[in-house]
Amino acid sequence: MGKTLNIAVLAGDGIGPEIIEQALKVTKAVCKKFGHELNLKNGLTGATAIDQVGDPYPPETHQLCMDSDAVLFGAIGDPKFDNDPTAKVRPEQGLLRMRKMLGLYANLRPVETFESLLHKSPLRRELVEGANFMCVRELTGGIYFGEKGRKDDGNTAFDNCEYTRHEIERILKLGFEYAIKRNKKLTIVDKANVLETSRLWRQIGQEMAKMYPEVETEYMFVDNAAMRIIQWPKSFDVMVTENMFGDILSDEASVITGSLGLLPSASIGLHTSVFEPIHGSYPQAAGKDIANPVATVLSAAMMFEYAFNMMDEGALIREAVKASMDACVATEDIAGEGKAYKTSEVGDWLAGYIAQK
Repeated sequence: MGKTLNIAVLAGDGIGPEIIEQALKVTKAVCKKFGHELNLKNGLTGATAIDQVGDPYPPETHQLCMDSDAVLFGAIGDPKFDNDPTAKVRPEQGLLRMRKMLGLYANLRPVETFESLLHKSPLRRELVEGANFMCVRELTGGIYFGEKGRKDDGNTAFDNCEYTRHEIERILKLGFEYAIKRNKKLTIVDKANVLETSRLWRQIGQEMAKMYPEVETEYMFVDNAAMRIIQWPKSFDVMVTENMFGDILSDEASVITGSLGLLPSASIGLHTSVFEPIHGSYPQAAGKDIANPVATVLSAAMMFEYAFNMMDEGALIREAVKASMDACVATEDIAGEGKAYKTSEVGDWLAGYIAQK
């Protein structure tokens, strides 16, 4: 029995509109195949929204997100803001506000390798082959959201890092639950030898680990974790950490797979979940039909799985992506010696594969 899926589409800036278009081709093909009805509504966000209405996350966009079952998100960011440290309104403020207002306290980033792309990894094949782990990053607390400012006539700056027990418990609970579903190993990353917030993380982790005896729980300093991702990525199953550490480590982890253009993410929490590629807006490629849409397509797969509990639909998208890799249907960033396909051609190929299954 088909369902109606209400999806807010926030294409954003740079390559956002192009990659979202391909994810929607695939989403439509899957819905047609499984008999679901698709209700898509577009919203403004990022630099595009600043240019049009002066706000990177306007109230209308927030209302659209709240009224939808899921949000498919492209990318935000524009060089004209990046290069202007005095800009009062920035695209990234829209992303932070969206996370806060939707209560998106967890960012899930699966890190997995594709057999046909192992040669693209900066690490030796035997190190990354079979690597498959989940980064769970806390999204609404820590230094990004703490009190910040300047003093001493602007010559001293400060950013406060704060965490509450409630914030830590809910993200660790998620980490433990994912570990149970996967290979029953959880790595809690902190800097408890230096930071008081990290000591609270570790204390609560130790309290909660007793409630999940089937999970092997380990604690690791962030600098050690950064080294271990490079030395032995296969040793991780689920990694959970605070906001800034998670931001840095999940970016580091993404690079070992060979391309930033391949990795999806889900931000989940209290209200509507958001599904987006982990890469940025890549303004240099905007409008050229060369950006890799696979991360956004895989974000749509995560959307079917996490927002709608439609595992078969998500699996079919993953199968299509794997088939495209094996058939060397890829954009210029991963095409190598072979033919480089356009963004839109990859989208067409994936949608065609799904339609023919």
